[in-house]
Amino acid sequence: MGRSFANLHIKSGDLEKTLQALQELTGKHGKVLGYPETPERKAVIYVSQSNEGWISVLHDYFVWGTVKKAGRTLSALLQEPVMTVAYMNEEIFELSFFEQGEIQAERIFCEPWTREDYEQLREERIADEYIQRVLGMQAEEENFGGFISLTSPEQAVERLSEITGMSLWSDAEWLPYEETLRARFVTYEW
Repeated sequence: MGRSFANLHIKSGDLEKTLQALQELTGKHGKVLGYPETPERKAVIYVSQSNEGWISVLHDYFVWGTVKKAGRTLSALLQEPVMTVAYMNEEIFELSFFEQGEIQAERIFCEPWTREDYEQLREERIADEYIQRVLGMQAEEENFGGFISLTSPEQAVERLSEITGMSLWSDAEWLPYEETLRARFVTYEW
């Protein structure tokens, strides 16, 4: 078993609007964050505005499989593109994009034998032009082609971190142990 993480990112510079949507997500759609209909405690979400174009979100419930549900719901509340990333056991890197509550594009980066091992491992919707547009890579088609053809999950995470200008190597579980990560994220409770 290798390292795993999951997080989501909103393509927006409007932190206040994002915080309002996150508060609505926890209050009205807490199920996608693993909360019962009547939560016993306040929701804790970690938010970082690493650069002017993206706002990052961490939550304890985000893992491969759950982060997409939260991203889909949040994109409907925000009307902004939401990117979810899930990295599992150093074998799979799943990159999904949502807008207006619907999946717009997805890419799964892994070695060919990993796809064979996980028989149901398929992209929900391949729309590379959407990914290219949201990432702002229109003028760099050759670089984009190199990115989407990667089969190494680690290399794909590194390359996407460069493209977006923020480190994707983050998980709520790591916050107590990584000082640089704690310094980037602000804790919100609703």
